[in-house]
Amino acid sequence: MAINTVLVIGATGHVGGQVVSQLSATGITVRALARNPAAAALPTGVEVVPGDLTAPATLIPALDGVDAVYLTWPMLSGDVAKAVVDVIAERTGRLVLLSSGAVRDDRDDQDNAIGAAHAAIEAPIKASGLGWTFLRPHAFATNTLEWASQIRTGNIVRGGYGAAMMTLVHEADIAAVAVRALTTDGHVGVSYELTGSPALSRIDQVATIGAALGRPLEWAELPPEQAKQYMDWVPRDAVDAVLEAFAALVDTPGQPTSTIQDVTGSPARTYAQWVADHVADFA
Repeated sequence: MAINTVLVIGATGHVGGQVVSQLSATGITVRALARNPAAAALPTGVEVVPGDLTAPATLIPALDGVDAVYLTWPMLSGDVAKAVVDVIAERTGRLVLLSSGAVRDDRDDQDNAIGAAHAAIEAPIKASGLGWTFLRPHAFATNTLEWASQIRTGNIVRGGYGAAMMTLVHEADIAAVAVRALTTDGHVGVSYELTGSPALSRIDQVATIGAALGRPLEWAELPPEQAKQYMDWVPRDAVDAVLEAFAALVDTPGQPTSTIQDVTGSPARTYAQWVADHVADFA
């Protein structure tokens, strides 16, 4: 199936923005959904159209003539998920979903809030007849932007579970897999587990940022309840799930996968590369 036009839902986010940029470079027509098109800063040539996932009928005009959809899911309710999927499935044939590595295929009832929220959108997609691909990143490198305000004002970073070891994945690598799944064959019905490489502790992540900035940064360990006050980047109903994941990664470090290299032909970017790309965000 030839893919000529792709609708990107979530185009103003970290991953969605990369999907837009990388798709645009291929010559494919890119249409981006935005609640407020006038406020969306997207590359020249990208058609920005209005729409809101909480009102699924608003997606209908945006889907006109679309061959494939990239969807970032903002963890809305399962009821809204089914309505959104129904609208998409009636109008196009291929969907790539940014899901989560927290989803467990061996469980009908997910064991944490993040997995449950993404399973709620995966389930209706699987039942829809769409040619789907699920991207399941584990730890996003962009999550470490949580420390930016602390780093801009001092040399101490406060948080919980500094010894948690994880493989942070660059948003550009997630997007590269998404673009392959949207535009080439062989990806339908596949769930891709995505990681960066190698695994680093949160303490070492902070040190990596310090090295890029040219000044030493110190980690200050906090008990979980105190750490929550520094986690405004996490939805309130998911904070406990994130802390539980960090706790598990202390004893069982995250393991890198080869998926990004297997799909794109290029190795996953390291966290140091991600920091180099985002050093201005911490300065």
